[in-house]
Amino acid sequence: VGRLSVRTITITPIYLEDDFPSSVIRRIQLGEGSTPVIHKDDRIEIEEITAVSLMTTNKSLYGDIIVETLKKDEPQINASFTFKDAARVDIYRKMRPTDTAVIDPKAFLKRANELFEYIFFDSQRYDLSKVGRVKINAKVHNIPKTIKPLDLDTLLEEYPPLALDEDIEVNGVNRVSKPMSLDDDLKHDLEVLKAGTKIDQSVIEKLKNTEFTEIKVKQYLDDEARFILLPDIIAIVKYLLELRLGKRDVDDIAHLGNRRVRPVGELLENQARLGIVRMQKAFKDRVATVDTDDPNLKVADIINPRYVTGSVVEFLKGGQLAQFMDQANPLAELTHKRRLSALGPGGLTRDSAKFEIRDVHPTHYGRVCPIETPEGQNIGLISSMTVYAKLNEFGFLVSPYRKVKDGKVLNEIEYLAAYDEEKYVIAQANAPIDEEGNFLADRVLARAKGDIRLVNPKEVDYMDVSPKQVVSVSASLIPFLEHDDANRALMGSNMQRQAVPLLKTEYPLVGTGMETVVARDSGSAVVANRGGIVESVSGDRIVIAVNYDEINPNDPLDIGLDVYELAKFKGSNQATCINQRPLVRKGDRVEKGTIIADGHSTYKGELSLGKNVLVAFMPWRGYNFEDAIVISERLVKDDVFTSIHIEEFECEARETKLGPEEITRNVVGVSQKALANLDEHGIIRVGAYVKPGDILVGKVTPKGESQPTPEEKLLLAIFGEKASEVKDTSLRVPAGVEGIVIDVQVFARNKPDRRQDSYIKELMEEEIQGLDEKLEEKKKFIQKRRDELVKELIIGEEVPRDIKIAGKTILQKGDKITEDTVNSVLKFIVVNPKGFLSNHEVAEKVEKVVNKAKLQLELWENIYEKQKATVLKGSDLKPGVNELVKVYIAQKRKIQVGDKMAGRHGNKGVVSIVLPEEDMPFMEDGTPVDIVLNPLGVPSRMNVGQILETHLGLAAKKLGEQLAKELEKLASKEAMIDKIVEYYKIANDTAGEIAKRYRDEEIKELREYLESLDDETLKAVIKDFKEIGIPVKTPVFEGATEEDIKTMLNKVGIKETGKVKLIDGRTGEPFEFEVTVGYMYMLKLIHMVDDKIHARSTGPYSLITQQPLGGRAQFGGQRFGEMEVWALEAHGAAYTLQEMLTVKSDDIEGRKRVYEAIIKGKYSYDIGIPESFKVLVRELKALALDVECKMEEGKTQACDKVDLVSKNKDKKGIFN
Repeated sequence: VGRLSVRTITITPIYLEDDFPSSVIRRIQLGEGSTPVIHKDDRIEIEEITAVSLMTTNKSLYGDIIVETLKKDEPQINASFTFKDAARVDIYRKMRPTDTAVIDPKAFLKRANELFEYIFFDSQRYDLSKVGRVKINAKVHNIPKTIKPLDLDTLLEEYPPLALDEDIEVNGVNRVSKPMSLDDDLKHDLEVLKAGTKIDQSVIEKLKNTEFTEIKVKQYLDDEARFILLPDIIAIVKYLLELRLGKRDVDDIAHLGNRRVRPVGELLENQARLGIVRMQKAFKDRVATVDTDDPNLKVADIINPRYVTGSVVEFLKGGQLAQFMDQANPLAELTHKRRLSALGPGGLTRDSAKFEIRDVHPTHYGRVCPIETPEGQNIGLISSMTVYAKLNEFGFLVSPYRKVKDGKVLNEIEYLAAYDEEKYVIAQANAPIDEEGNFLADRVLARAKGDIRLVNPKEVDYMDVSPKQVVSVSASLIPFLEHDDANRALMGSNMQRQAVPLLKTEYPLVGTGMETVVARDSGSAVVANRGGIVESVSGDRIVIAVNYDEINPNDPLDIGLDVYELAKFKGSNQATCINQRPLVRKGDRVEKGTIIADGHSTYKGELSLGKNVLVAFMPWRGYNFEDAIVISERLVKDDVFTSIHIEEFECEARETKLGPEEITRNVVGVSQKALANLDEHGIIRVGAYVKPGDILVGKVTPKGESQPTPEEKLLLAIFGEKASEVKDTSLRVPAGVEGIVIDVQVFARNKPDRRQDSYIKELMEEEIQGLDEKLEEKKKFIQKRRDELVKELIIGEEVPRDIKIAGKTILQKGDKITEDTVNSVLKFIVVNPKGFLSNHEVAEKVEKVVNKAKLQLELWENIYEKQKATVLKGSDLKPGVNELVKVYIAQKRKIQVGDKMAGRHGNKGVVSIVLPEEDMPFMEDGTPVDIVLNPLGVPSRMNVGQILETHLGLAAKKLGEQLAKELEKLASKEAMIDKIVEYYKIANDTAGEIAKRYRDEEIKELREYLESLDDETLKAVIKDFKEIGIPVKTPVFEGATEEDIKTMLNKVGIKETGKVKLIDGRTGEPFEFEVTVGYMYMLKLIHMVDDKIHARSTGPYSLITQQPLGGRAQFGGQRFGEMEVWALEAHGAAYTLQEMLTVKSDDIEGRKRVYEAIIKGKYSYDIGIPESFKVLVRELKALALDVECKMEEGKTQACDKVDLVSKNKDKKGIFN
C-alpha cells in the first residue's frame, strides 16, 4: 500500500509483494509471470483492499487511512471514463452541485476538464510564481542536488520539473570518469546541454547515452512549474498524512523560512499592475464609443496613462509604507533604508499581531537584529537587517557562512536562507582555528536544528563569518554590547539614530571598528570613485584628474576628470545641517575608495555622532537625581555640543476671488523698523538676524468690500482718503525660532501680465549668469584635462615637419617634442594630430582624447542650456499659486538646561544644571570633569558597558597624551611612525580572537598610511592623538576583557579600579570616597528644549466649543481634564475651579469682561455661561429634549439665551 499510495495513479507497472500478503497477491494476479502487477486504469475490487487492511503484516505508515478512504469512496464510474476522468467529473459535481443541465457524460466531462484547466492551469487566474514553487519544493519534496542515470526514468513522475545545474556534453566527455572513446567525426557533432535546461523526456534520452555516474540538478521555476502538478498533490497528501500521524510538525508562523521580504520594486509593480487594469478597462470603454475610422484618431485619444502614473504616485504619496526619510544623522538614514516592516497592506496590524510574531526567533540569527526595534506598540513588528544579511532572488533573508569540509574551515562564503540552514550544523565565528583552518578543540559549540550543542569538528558543515553578524548596524556601533542588558541596548541603538550632527565632530575614543564602514556606506562621506591626483579643491567642489590606466577607453565621454560637488549647509528632513568638508589638498594622490570629504557627523572618514567627555559617576547635590545630568559650562563656551539647525519657511502668493495676493514691502500698519531688513520687493535679505515675530516675506491680501466704520467715515471726511482695501498676511518668524537667514529662493510663473516683472527678470538673469559661470568653469577643467592627457601622449614623439610660430621655428622636422616645447606645439596638435605627429598610432590616441573632450563639452552645454530653458520657462507651481518664496534660517543651538543627552548604552538623561567650570569636581592634577552622572543609573539598568567604556576611554586618552610627549622628543619621521605603531599595538591589544587574526595586516596598513602622509598631515594626526586620544577598537561580542582594561590602566599609571580622588570645586575639600572617572562618548539628541518649551497667553479658539486649541503647533493651552478638576475639588479651591472652567476656557462673554477689567485696572469680573454648556443644550434639543432654565421670578428661559453677566451686575465681585 505504501507504493500504491504514491504510484498507482500514473505509473505502470507497480509491484506489490512488499505490502500485500501472498494470499491476496494470488487473488489479484493480473500480469504475466510470477510477479503480480496492477496496470494503469485496471479495476480492483474493494474486497481485495479490505483484505489488505486486515493484515497485521502491512508495513505502510498510512495504509489504513488510504484503505479506509477507498472503502468510503463509492463513486458511480461510467464504463467509458478513465479513473482520471471519473475523478474530474466527481470534483466538478462537488464544485457545481446545481449544474445538472448537461445529461451527456462526454459533455459533462468536457465541462469538468474546462473547469479543472481554468482553476489550476490558467496563469491569469492562478500562478504559484517562482517563490511559490521554491517553497513547495522545500516543504514537501526532497529535491536531490545530484541524480544517478538509473533514476532518470522515475524523475519525471516523482519530482516537479527539474533543470540541469551545469553544462553537459551529450555523446561527449565523461565528467567523472575518463573520456569516452569517440571517432573524430562524432566529436564535431557534440551537443552541449546548457545549465538551466529543463529535464524532459528528450533530455533524459540524451543523458542515458552518456557514461555519467551522477548529474547535478536544480529546481526548474518557469512554465508549468508555476502550477500545482501531480507530484505536488501526491507529496502534499503524503505530508498531511504524516502530519496527522505526528511524524511532522505544524508550520511556525514566525519562522523566517515562512516569511518573505517584499521589496519596494515588487510593491511598485503590484501598484502599477492595478493601474494597468484600470487603464485596460477605460481603454475598452473608450474603444466602444470612439469612431475607429476617424483619420485624426491618435493612440493618446484612446489610452490614458494617468491611471498607471496615478496609482504609482498614490502609493508613493499616501501608501502606509512610504515614509519621510529619517535624516537626523547618517546612521539614521542608513538604518531607515535597511528597515523591515510587518505592517502595511497585506501585512499585520498592531492590534492583531500576537506575542509569537513580535518575539525573537532562532531563525533571526544572522538575518534580523534581535536588539534594534521600536519601544512602543510596534515592538517586534519593525526590525532591522543585520550587518551581513541580504535578500536572495526569491525575497528570503540570507546570511553568509564559511564552508567547512572534513573539519577544515574553507575561505568559501555561502549564503543560506532559514529553510536551508536547518539541515546543517553551524559553528560559531570565534571557535579557535589554526592558520590552515583546522579546529583546535576536540568539541565545537555549534547550532543544529535550532539547538546549541557541542559537536565533533567533523560534523560541522558551516561556520559563522563574524560574531557581529547577529546584530544590525546601530547595535554593531555599541562597544561592550555584550555587557549591556538587551532593553538598554535597544535604547542605545535607537538613540544613536537621534543624535544631532555637531558643529565640531570627534571620533569615539572607544569604538567597534564599524565607524568607517558606516560613514562610507551611508553616503555622508564622499568616496573617490577612481584613483588620481587632486586637481583643485574648494569648499563646495573637489576635482580629481584620474589615473590614465583607470580611464575607460570605450566610454566616449570619459576623459578622466571626476568632479565631486559637496553639499554646503543644506537642511535635512529633520532640520539638521548637512555639510561636507574636503579632507584632501591640491596635488594629493588618492586611491579608489579613499574618503576625500567628511560629511555631517563624520570626522576624518569615521562616524562621529557625539563627543568624548570626561565623566564622573557620583551624586552632585541632588542635581543628577533620576537620570538628570550635571554639565560644565565649558561644554557651552567651547561649543562642544553646539549644533546647527536649518528651518525652511514658505510663503505662497495665491490668486483669490478678490484679486491676486501681492508680495511687497508696502505692508499695511507695520512700522519702518519692522521692514528694515526687507529688500525693495518685500523679501528678507540674506544674512539678516531674525527673531520671533519678525517679517520674512511682506504680503498683502485683498479684502472684501464692507460698510465703513464710523472711524473710517471720519478719516474719509478729514483726509479724503479711503481706508486700505488689503490686509497684512506676511510670513513671520514663528515662536521659538531665532537665527540667521542663509538663503532665499523665489519661484514664479512666467506670465507676461504678472506684476513685479522687473524683479523676476532680475532673478532670472542672476540665475542664468550663475549657470554661465559654472559652465565656463567646467569648460576650463575639461580643456585642462584634455591638454594634460595629450601632453602625456606626445612628449618624446617626432614631428613630421617644421613647426613655426610668428616666423620662428620651434621644432624642425624629425625633432622630438620635449617638456620645454610641448606647450608651444600643443594647440597645433590638438587641432590636427595626424598632420603634426609622425607616429600615427599616437595621433589616433590624441584624436580620441580630443573627440572625448569635445563630446564632454557638448554634453555640459546641452545640460546647461536645458537648465537655462527651465529658468526662463518659470517654475511649475501648484494651481492657484502665482509666486512661492522659500526662506532658510540657520540656528546655532548650544547645549542648555532641558536638552536630552545619552551615551551609547541606553544611559539617557536631561541636562538639569550648567555649572561654572570652577564649581565642577576636579582631579588632583586640576582637570575639572565635564559631566557628572548618577551612579544609581547603572545597577538596576544592568548596562555595565558604560563603566567599561569609561575606564578604557581614560586609558586611551592618557595613552594619547603619553604618545604626544614621546613624539615631541623625536626628530625623524621614521622614528615617529615606529613610536605611533608601537602605541597603537598597546592600545589595540584588547580585541578578541578574530581581530587578533588580522592584527598584523592592520599594523601594516597603518604604517603604509602614516608613511604616505606629508609632514603637515602627520602633525594633524599627532595633534588628534594628544587632544582626543588613541582610538581603541573593541568589536561587538569580541571586545576587551576586564583583564585587558586593567593591563591598559596599569600601563598609563592609573589604579586598576579606574577610580581617582576628586575634589569638590565649591569647597576645595576632597570627596570622602574615590570616584570612577573616565572618558565616555556622549550624544546630544534631537529632543531639544527649544522645540518643546511653550507657553500660551491669548491665542486661537476652537470654532464650535470656543475652547483654546491644544498643542504647541496651534499655540494652544494645557487641557484641564477630569483628574485636574478632582484635584481642585479635593482642595476646596472653588473659585479657581470656576475660573478654569469658564473665563479661562469657553465663557465668551466672561472672557471679554475679564480682559476689560484688566485693562481698566479693576479686580472683579463676572462669570457667564460656558459655550460647552450651550453646545450640550443644542445637542439635547437635537434629540427632541427641550431644556430650559427656571428663573427666580418663576419664569422659564432658553438656556442658551440666559445672560448671567447682567444678572450679576448688582452683586459684588469676589475681590470687591
